[in-house]
Amino acid sequence: MSLFSLDGKVAIVTGSSRGIGRAIAHALAEHGARVVISSRKQDACEAVVKEIDERFGAGRAIAVAASISSKAELQNLVDTTQARFGRIDVLVCNAATNPHFGPLAAISDEQFRKVLDNNIIANHWLAAMVSPQMLERRSGSIIIVSSIGGLRGSPLIGAYNISKAADFQLARNLAVEYGPHNVRVNCIAPGLVRTDFARALWEDEAILSQRTATTPLRRIGEPHEIAGAAVFLASEASAFMTGQTMVIDGGVTA
Repeated sequence: MSLFSLDGKVAIVTGSSRGIGRAIAHALAEHGARVVISSRKQDACEAVVKEIDERFGAGRAIAVAASISSKAELQNLVDTTQARFGRIDVLVCNAATNPHFGPLAAISDEQFRKVLDNNIIANHWLAAMVSPQMLERRSGSIIIVSSIGGLRGSPLIGAYNISKAADFQLARNLAVEYGPHNVRVNCIAPGLVRTDFARALWEDEAILSQRTATTPLRRIGEPHEIAGAAVFLASEASAFMTGQTMVIDGGVTA
């Protein structure tokens, strides 16, 4: 069997109606997983389900809308997955929020709390919801899509970067707690990727020019270029890896 086979596995991917999350969902399905597509809007989720079913066969994906700001909706996401597929093998916490673009001095308390709640606490909630059955089965992989922003400062997305740094520690701490039960927790840290979420950065010609000039590969990333890392972390290929962060940034942090 291929090290990267996900046959028989069930994966939840948040924020998977577009961008990196959508690319990850497609890649997991391509490698054999059944995938639960989740974002705030049900119709957007169902569109991705249709794509996956057309590519890989009917019944490979379902859509369950959920806002990461709602603990009740996230619990429904987990409960619906359990009821439909009977298990959860992989959780990909991809959805995130960044309502403020500018210096920290200008961010409102409400915006700051929203960033911390959605980008850290929601991931903590989801891990707590899916982990009991993983721990009992002694098998599971939790993947948090963080950012290289968590490794550096920024005059424009400081609150977002703070939350992403916290995600690194969340993964490390959960890795220590869950490791004795053979459940793994890791992060992916993309650099600048051409997504709607990062549009404010890559559509700004000055920012894009500066970034590409200081990136060894001399370009920004594409969503599908992040998806392979999720397949690796979800599969037996990464069976001895936990508490770590995979940086995928075209070399910019080098």
